[in-house]
Amino acid sequence: MNFNSKNPFLSDKRFSSNAVSKTEEVHHAQIIDYNQDMTISGTINKTAILFLLLCAGAMLTWWMAFNGMNAMLPAIGGAIVAFILVLISAFKPQASPYLAPGYALFEGLFIGGISAIFEAKFPGIVINAVGATLVTFLVCLGLYKFKIVKVNEQFRAVVIAATLAIATYYLISWIVSMFTNYTPVHHGNSLMSIGISVFVIIVAALNLFLDFDQIEKGAQQRMPKFMEWYGAMGLMITLVWLYIEFLRLLSKFASRD
Repeated sequence: MNFNSKNPFLSDKRFSSNAVSKTEEVHHAQIIDYNQDMTISGTINKTAILFLLLCAGAMLTWWMAFNGMNAMLPAIGGAIVAFILVLISAFKPQASPYLAPGYALFEGLFIGGISAIFEAKFPGIVINAVGATLVTFLVCLGLYKFKIVKVNEQFRAVVIAATLAIATYYLISWIVSMFTNYTPVHHGNSLMSIGISVFVIIVAALNLFLDFDQIEKGAQQRMPKFMEWYGAMGLMITLVWLYIEFLRLLSKFASRD
């Protein structure tokens, strides 16, 4: 069975019954109980834990920012460390029980810092972005749970193609803007920029369906217990992306007033 996702954590190479060999299972048996299987409820619990850890990290840099301290240094450092942990976990899924909590904490430092910047400029924007992200998550979960939206190969291919197109556009725009005076189209508050943000948010939301599907299939295939942390970490990555895009979109609307 083929599993594809834009999320490196929820890719076919990682989220398959062959993700961990029998040799690796024996080698790590003293650390992680591989006799237990991955479950959906277990993944939900791990996601909740990661969310709380992310909030704890975010509260720290948020508090620093609004108490006259320099929150940008820990925010930037948190983003870098979180990215490194993501890369390590992508190649060593069995280490996810240890790396996922660290990712959530350090990513929280970044989220708290960037949220404080937006909030200082546009009061009230953070609570609106959080609410929009939560509502989007619950709606997508409900649509998936009740099979209103079904993830098939065509759906998966379209979402992955759109996600790769967005990543490519962001990367090229960033590189070009570094060496020229070019201002990317998605910057500013023009209608075109707002339209791009709406499109990106839709694609990010569609990625949630892929994440739900990968986690469900992983549980059905009775993958090792540590994949609950791996799946939860991947889901958090998508939610963070969605939240940041909502911040960007709402700031564009606010700046037009």
